[in-house]
Amino acid sequence: VQLQASGGGLVQPGGSLRLSCVASGRPFGNYAAGWFRQAPGKERERVAAITWSGVSRSYADSVKGRFTISRDNAENTVYLQLTSLKPDDTAIYYCAASLYDSAEYLNDYEYWGQGTLVTVSS
Repeated sequence: VQLQASGGGLVQPGGSLRLSCVASGRPFGNYAAGWFRQAPGKERERVAAITWSGVSRSYADSVKGRFTISRDNAENTVYLQLTSLKPDDTAIYYCAASLYDSAEYLNDYEYWGQGTLVTVSS
């Protein structure tokens, strides 16, 4: 499966963005999905994960209550809604997919998109 992330940009602190990740090549409903991010000079870190059905979701503590992961399998798309953004949220955001339905951590994912840059600054 191929993944294409989009929706990043420059936003002021407290603002919102919605990231999208469109899958192609195979039915996306067969895959769990996740979002990760990597800030300059830091390791890639987990942000959120969602099972193939969308019933179960999990979040990193740093984004819980501010970010929401969702998916539309009919549109082969997974979303990440970012609200109450902070400068520390500045990073390249990557989407990922896995045949392992309980995937949450970096090594659980086999397929990766190219990333979209989110910059939070006034």
